[in-house]
Amino acid sequence: MEADKKKLALNIVSSKVNHKGFGAGAIDLSNVSGIIIDGDEAYLDEGTLHAKSKIEKGIKFSTNKEDVPNGRKAWIVWVAVDRTEEGAYYAGMAACEMLVDTEARRGWKILADHVNKMDGAMKRKFILDGLADGEKAALKKQLIAHNEEWWNRSDQSLKDSLS
Repeated sequence: MEADKKKLALNIVSSKVNHKGFGAGAIDLSNVSGIIIDGDEAYLDEGTLHAKSKIEKGIKFSTNKEDVPNGRKAWIVWVAVDRTEEGAYYAGMAACEMLVDTEARRGWKILADHVNKMDGAMKRKFILDGLADGEKAALKKQLIAHNEEWWNRSDQSLKDSLS
């Protein structure tokens, strides 16, 4: 049964053909995935693109931090993957903070910030401000564990920011 489970993967490139007409110019999110950092644990969660990650399910989010006095800090890190002749690599990354109180089913996040940071990652920027050392270490460990070759081909500025 375990072998039948689909392994989570970071998408690289779309297999879609470029079409004219309806949908032309739409943003293609096939090369963006989300990693959740919850404490010192980081994991890939394919639900992040639709705000349906494991940590977000069943949570009513507010834009007011005071609504979540007992929330724990968690992050969604948008990861953009690109490809060169040498192979794929982590091309852009941006971390978005949120607070989650699982017991009270309440949370805080600013949707506009998440959208803007995702855009930054897609534009091949590294925006990892605010991550604590343990969170950076967890993210680095997850990126390497997912695909060490991608990590090795990634820009030195990413490696420096997570060291």
